[in-house]
Amino acid sequence: MNSVFGMLPSVLMMVAPILIAAMGGMIAERSGVTNIGLEGLMGIGAFAAATSHALLESVLPGSVWFALLMGFLAGALVSLVHAYASISLKADQTVSGTGINLLAIGGTVFLCQIIFRQERTEPYKLGMMPGPFGIYPTAWIALAILVLAWYILYRRPTGLRLRACGEHPAAAASAGIDVKKYRYLAVLTSGALAGLAGGCLVLTQTIQYTNMTINGAGFIALAAVSFGRWTPKGVGGASLLFGTAVALAIYMVNIEALRGLPPEFFSIMPYLITLVTLVIFSGKDYAPRAVGIPYEKGAS
Repeated sequence: MNSVFGMLPSVLMMVAPILIAAMGGMIAERSGVTNIGLEGLMGIGAFAAATSHALLESVLPGSVWFALLMGFLAGALVSLVHAYASISLKADQTVSGTGINLLAIGGTVFLCQIIFRQERTEPYKLGMMPGPFGIYPTAWIALAILVLAWYILYRRPTGLRLRACGEHPAAAASAGIDVKKYRYLAVLTSGALAGLAGGCLVLTQTIQYTNMTINGAGFIALAAVSFGRWTPKGVGGASLLFGTAVALAIYMVNIEALRGLPPEFFSIMPYLITLVTLVIFSGKDYAPRAVGIPYEKGAS
């Protein structure tokens, strides 16, 4: 029991970035736009946060919080590319999101070369410090975003209109809702949360940004959206499951009975669990009916 309780801070540390990014992906898809680019947006947010913190740590007290803000803003800014392509130009949303992922890989390494003369950021001395019981503030940030997302989606008119855009955009437009505006708002929110998630990850789980920092966390968050059936409660539970799997993959190495297994087994376990759960629980399609479909004004 003590060993399980001792794992809790690490589990919550792993869960927080996945949950934050998954909330962003859920919001975008509830509006009708698929955001395959969560992985890349997390990378861009992680780069922005790590760069800001590395450069300002010695001169700006509380630079870790400023770094999170930079990750948040960077994710929102880059997500404009995806929003413009998929909403205004009506491009294929999967291709657009994949482009964001590819841009993040090359773009962040290129900027690291310009700023730091190497393919990664300089390491910083101190990342985010844990609070009471060893729990990082990122866990509370993730919980706050989960509650706020639920409240806006199901208790505010804005959430009702956004969900209408993802279910039947033509009917929403006939009721006077600006479908494009709500989809832009949702994609920018998705990008901002993904960027924040990347910042949370890099400032708690490592000491610098590299092109391997995110390491599939964005794709796990995307899977959590589907597994969680596009609801805050479901996505929260799925993120907890997948984040726990990531933490267990690290802790299992220290279990005596499992030390004979190759280390690659532990590396693939989170992704294997993700795939297995999606296969087992896939069935009725709970996705918004208009997700991935560009909105044509006047279409029925």
